[in-house]
Amino acid sequence: MKISELLKKDTMILDLRAASKEDVIDELVLKLDEAGRLNDRHQYKEAILAREAQSTTGVGEGIAIPHAKTAAVKTPAIAFGRSKEGIDYESLDGRPSHLFFMIAASEGANNEHLETLSRLSTFLMDEAFRKTLLEATSLEEILAAIDHKEAEQQEDNEEETTVTASSGKVLAVTGCPTGIAHTYMAADALKEKAKELGVSIKVETNGSGGVKNRLTAQEIEEADAIIVAADTKIEMDRFAGKKVLQVGVTDGIRRPKELIEQALSGEVSIYKAGQGKGNGSIESERTEKPRVGFYKHLMNGVSNMLPFVVGGGILIAISFMFGIESANPDSPDYNAFAAMLMEIGGGNAFGLMIPVLAAFIAMSIADRPGFAAGMIGGLIAATGEAGFLGGLIAGFLAGYLALGVKKLLENLPQTLDGIKTILFYPVLNIFATGMIMLWLVGPLSTFNTGLENWLGGMGTTNMLILGIILGGMMAVDMGGPINKAAFTFGIAMIDAGNYGPHAAVMAGGMVPPLGIALATTFFKKKFTKQEQDAGKTNYVLGLSFITEGAIPFAAADPGRVIPSIIVGSAVAGGLTALFNVGLPAPHGGLFVIPIVYGSAWLYILAILIGAIITALMLGFLKKDAQQ
Repeated sequence: MKISELLKKDTMILDLRAASKEDVIDELVLKLDEAGRLNDRHQYKEAILAREAQSTTGVGEGIAIPHAKTAAVKTPAIAFGRSKEGIDYESLDGRPSHLFFMIAASEGANNEHLETLSRLSTFLMDEAFRKTLLEATSLEEILAAIDHKEAEQQEDNEEETTVTASSGKVLAVTGCPTGIAHTYMAADALKEKAKELGVSIKVETNGSGGVKNRLTAQEIEEADAIIVAADTKIEMDRFAGKKVLQVGVTDGIRRPKELIEQALSGEVSIYKAGQGKGNGSIESERTEKPRVGFYKHLMNGVSNMLPFVVGGGILIAISFMFGIESANPDSPDYNAFAAMLMEIGGGNAFGLMIPVLAAFIAMSIADRPGFAAGMIGGLIAATGEAGFLGGLIAGFLAGYLALGVKKLLENLPQTLDGIKTILFYPVLNIFATGMIMLWLVGPLSTFNTGLENWLGGMGTTNMLILGIILGGMMAVDMGGPINKAAFTFGIAMIDAGNYGPHAAVMAGGMVPPLGIALATTFFKKKFTKQEQDAGKTNYVLGLSFITEGAIPFAAADPGRVIPSIIVGSAVAGGLTALFNVGLPAPHGGLFVIPIVYGSAWLYILAILIGAIITALMLGFLKKDAQQ
């Protein structure tokens, strides 16, 4: 299949109007949609943005290749756009992009389509070809240039990608999450540079069409070194005992010469079976530091926890629309549908939130042996009122304990290998993690009780200080022991007929998600696209007094987020006391503001001021995100 069968005039724009990366994506998506190539324009754009969130598709040299494989594509196609002035697409080389090829692959795309789409990405590695496209004066010229390029080169036969030379023998594996563009661009860059250096190379590609040009056991045995340039799961244990250089797929595109020379330099470590990353992805060698590893494990837990926070929180908020007590069977406002929403969102989605966080952190560290132990440790943290901080502890504890157990059992007789993973690993990992977590939740519970007693001892002699403390406590762990201590104290004060403390509690609990929502709206550069999308749901969660909406952001960047939300919540709590506002309802957020004692408008003002302070602090403290 020729590229011109996928790239037609009705999906081409000779002069883009776009001025930013987001504008480029919108303009090309719209072009594909108008040409009838998409089933769902919005869903396709989400898939494009999800791919961009993994790593920019601005590969440098003035090229950007946004791409996605999704059911939102009706017919496989390519959209082309050009900007002679150049647009900041957050490219790897930091330079403006001029040529944009948006690849739309359908979920069921056949291998012929996928190979055609990937072939385009390899053509763009040719500087002369890029220059021709930039200087073309019509769509016809661009299509003719592409046809000429295809006629000039034989179709890329993956079975013949070995470059033979005499200055060393290197094997390489490339792969990206989508498997359409970066996989093949990295392969071509490595082959081209190996040819220049006189190095023999064979490249295995892990693309959408499956593994091509697979490395054989004999080739691996004979190789001097192996380069793995991939951001997706690769079979790594076959390389045990060989020198292996592991980097990201974009490194394969951007610095192939450096990788080949380093692989042959003798400074590359020997790969040991089982030492591969838990999720199969390979971090760029230039950024592989302990902090980055910690952050990667953390983000694996946060990203998998996020759907539980958002989905569960929204369902809880909807249940409140039927009445604050609508889920309580003993209340006259009881509504069966609202009770089901509360059961699904609060009882189950929120109940699984912390275990999922811990399980996926552990899995990122130790692969599948850490998953079950992390889940159990997270469940102990959740049921023991240890909150998300307990979940973080459980996740890292389970992951590193699993690695320790694996190391401990590595010298067992080979005859026992079959039962290690199904018996020894789960039993020992769950036992060790569970015992330690059971010991940890005890002190946390004691701390929680002591905190409640201390608050009770303060009484109401100084409501301003009490309001500040209660508001700040709601943001410290967003659902954990400290948050629950403040909440419990507020309810106890309602029972005693003192409604002031709980007004501070609810204001303090609403500020973290609201402040984060404002920050993601007004300081977009500080947050990834995924965080910006999640930030929108925090408006609903914050207005519904669901503080847990802030957890993914706090877990991802605790050093900046937690101080910001504590200050904002403390200010909101102090202002409610200063304004002499009282609240007789234990929950409800926005829905119960009409029944506050005192001025409802001043109560809203206190919450807004706190949220704005949080947003401003986040905008000041956070660094620009790597989109």
